[in-house]
Amino acid sequence: MIPQQLRRIAAIGTTLVFVLAACGGPAASPPAATSTNGGGTATPTTGAGQPTDAPAEPTAAPGEPTAAASEPTGDGDLNVVFIPKAVNNPYFDAAAEGAQRAADELGGDFTQIGPQNATPDEQIPYIQDATTQGYSAIVVSATGADEVAPALQAAMDAGISVVGYDSSPTSGAYDVFVNQTDFSLIGGALAEWACNLAPDCSGEIAILSATATASNQNAWIADMETALEDEQYANLELVETVFGNDDPQESTTQAQGLLQSYPDLRVIVAPTTVGILAAAQVVSQENSEVKVTGLGLPNDMRQFVENDVTPEFGLWSVPDLGYLAYHVAALLVSGDITGAPGETFTVEGLNDGQPYEIGEDSVVILGPPFTFNADNIGDFNF
Repeated sequence: MIPQQLRRIAAIGTTLVFVLAACGGPAASPPAATSTNGGGTATPTTGAGQPTDAPAEPTAAPGEPTAAASEPTGDGDLNVVFIPKAVNNPYFDAAAEGAQRAADELGGDFTQIGPQNATPDEQIPYIQDATTQGYSAIVVSATGADEVAPALQAAMDAGISVVGYDSSPTSGAYDVFVNQTDFSLIGGALAEWACNLAPDCSGEIAILSATATASNQNAWIADMETALEDEQYANLELVETVFGNDDPQESTTQAQGLLQSYPDLRVIVAPTTVGILAAAQVVSQENSEVKVTGLGLPNDMRQFVENDVTPEFGLWSVPDLGYLAYHVAALLVSGDITGAPGETFTVEGLNDGQPYEIGEDSVVILGPPFTFNADNIGDFNF
C-alpha cells in the first residue's frame, strides 16, 4: 500500500509547477522574495529547493503520548521564511510548494529567499538579512552545519524560531530539525541500489555528491560506506567520491570525469537530485553501460527509468517535507511546542494521523525512504 503522504503526492502532483528564476547573491539591500498571506498563491522568485523495495508505511511516533499539539493555537503573526541551500533547484521548488500549502491552510505568510550557489559564504548573508527583517521563523537547509550556526544562533537570540530541514545545522543552532528520513536508512538503501544495479553485485562504483560541507550528504555517504563493509557487498569497490556542488554543469563535468577515469565503472551513486540527473544525462549521451542511482525527483528521472540508465532510485515526499517544516515552525511560533525532546504533535494528512515525537537533538523524522522504479514511477508527478 502506498503511504498516505505518497498517495497525496500522486493526487496533487498535477498542480506542481517548478518555476526556475535566476537571482544574484545578497547585496546591501534586502534579498528579493515572494511573500503571500494565507489563502494566496505565490511562486518563489529567488528560492527553489533538494531516498528499499515496496513502499513502506510511515513510521509512527514512538511511545504512547498522553497529549499532542495538533495546530498552532497561540496569538501572533505567522511570517515564515525558507532559506534553501541554493535557488534554481527543483527539489527545493517541491518543498516550497508544500510550505506554501501549509501557509495557505494556517493563514500565515510564506517567503523564500536564498543564494544562487550552495556555499555557506553565500547563504549566511541571507540568514543575517532574514534576522533583521522581522520574520517570526526561519526554516533553513544548511550548506555547512558549523559555518551557518553563528548566524542562526543570532537569529534565535533575537527571538526568531529556527527550523532546519533537508540538511541540518549543527545541534544548538535550531529549535527543531525536520529530517526527511532516518539517515541510517538512506546509507543502506544507497548500498542496496548500487548492489542491485552492478552485475552480480560486483565491480567499481563511485559517488557523485553535492557539496563537501553538506551535513546530510556526508551522513548518507558515511552510512553507505559502513553498509558496504557488509559481506554481501564484498565484491563492490568504492573507487572515488566527487562533488558537483549541486550545480548542473559542475555535476556534469564530474560525471564525465568519472567515466573517463574509471573505464570499468559499473554504477554512479548520486545522493543529490542535481547530481543524479546530471549523471544520468551524461551516461545516456555517451551510450555508456554504467548505471546511475541515488536520490532523485520522479519527474527528472522518469526517462532514465524508461531507458534503463536508472532502473531504480529513491527519495521521499519532498512537498511533504516543506509542509511539515512549515507546520513545525508555526507550532514553535505559537508556543505549542518548544523543540524539547519528547514533545509530540500531529499534522493532519501526515504520518497516517499518528503523532510525531521530537527525538534526540530535537529531530523530527518525516518518514521512511521510498524506492521508485518502472512499476511505480508513473504514479508520481513531482
